[in-house]
Amino acid sequence: MNAVVDVLMKFFGGFIIFYMSVVTVAYTCMLIFAFIEIRKQYKLDKSALDEDYIDALYYYKPLSIIIPAYNEEVGIVDSIQSVMSLKYPQMELIVVNDGSEDQTQQIVIEQFRMKKISKAVKQQVESKPIIQIYQSEIHHNLYLIEKENGGKADALNAGINFAKYPYFCSIDGDSIMDEKSLLRVMKPIILSNEEVIAAGGNVRIANGLDIQWGSVYQKRLPNRPLVLMQIIEYTRAFMMGRISLAKFNLILIISGAFSVFAKKWVIEVGGYSVNTIGEDMELVVKLHRFLRENKIKKRIEFVPDPVCWTEAPESLRVLRRQRRRWHQGLIESLVKHIKMTFNPRYGKVGMISFPYFWLVECFGPIIELGGYVYVIVAFFMGKIYFEFAVLLSLLFILYGSVLSAFSFLLEVWSVNLYAGTKNFFRLLLVSFTETFWYRPLTLIWRCEGFIQVFLRRKSWGNMKRVGLSKNSRNKRSKRSK
Repeated sequence: MNAVVDVLMKFFGGFIIFYMSVVTVAYTCMLIFAFIEIRKQYKLDKSALDEDYIDALYYYKPLSIIIPAYNEEVGIVDSIQSVMSLKYPQMELIVVNDGSEDQTQQIVIEQFRMKKISKAVKQQVESKPIIQIYQSEIHHNLYLIEKENGGKADALNAGINFAKYPYFCSIDGDSIMDEKSLLRVMKPIILSNEEVIAAGGNVRIANGLDIQWGSVYQKRLPNRPLVLMQIIEYTRAFMMGRISLAKFNLILIISGAFSVFAKKWVIEVGGYSVNTIGEDMELVVKLHRFLRENKIKKRIEFVPDPVCWTEAPESLRVLRRQRRRWHQGLIESLVKHIKMTFNPRYGKVGMISFPYFWLVECFGPIIELGGYVYVIVAFFMGKIYFEFAVLLSLLFILYGSVLSAFSFLLEVWSVNLYAGTKNFFRLLLVSFTETFWYRPLTLIWRCEGFIQVFLRRKSWGNMKRVGLSKNSRNKRSKRSK
């Protein structure tokens, strides 16, 4: 019996160490590719480039912005004001009230003096019925759609049906946009002569920021460790993973909180899928699949410069729901399009992206969590297992903390949202704690996503929002006392 246990422990320990080594090498390569890509843009005068494209945007790239809103009363006004203050020559803003049960619709109607209008809407993609359409008397390019509840994907489809421009941008109802973010996220579309059909922007956490009337006035780090860990996680994902994947047209996820699409191609694939939880990833995968099956040469990009600020969960309970749901959406999309995996018909997406997402993103939480359990057991068993445990622990720290530190360096070098040595070292110190508490928790929650898929549960659960402006006002009030 002891011999069997010995063999199993050695085999499992070796497998986990091999797996973590491969993942660490893969992420290190991503970091190098991201470094090379950012280095190309380092010396460019971004402000001058912004001005160069304004005329071209005005004549050729008008844009519809869609904000799906369900119970967003605490943040919807700031989101709208943020969009209305964007530096962009020609756009319309469509707020889709997806059957909210709070005061979302009434607040928008009163704040922006919305009046009912009659307008025919052609149903190009399937969505729940529209009840009423409103237009602002203050901003004539601001519309409010009242519709039956159908979920975020359905609300976005309703917005696509209403939109009159050839490109649309989807923004979450609790998000705040930087002034030039839309201008910059459209650049790859302009420069590529429409070869790029979708582009995602950089999403960062707004908790703790000084936000007034839809604008960010001061970027400071929050005090809550849970929020700080999410900042670290977002930085690593966006600055390292998405930059390198997009470089080779391998990206399968661009954030639903801030992304631009060519409406023509989204309509071709049937719009957002209402039967999957991860509607943003599902749309990107459908686009890749459609393009490959029809031998159409198009690209999907990620742009690190544009920044959209979004509210992050401040409690473990809400964060658990969010991560469980994200992983459930990932699994559903991979399963739905499983035929693309290792299928040369789908090029690099089928041969590289899908295997990577299956092995690292999908099954990674189960393997890593098994590694944590192994470390605990191996420490107590002693002998050679202790050496395995030490090596595996070092790999966990390298994977979670050292790579995060280099991601921060990329962020400081390119975007520099949290300027200052103090902020950098504060995030760096917090990142070294990730392996010991935050990472195991997120692994458990992501593993719960498998249970959700198995039980076929689609519920998202309520995410209680504090409201970004409200947070700022409370902080200012406390400082004044």
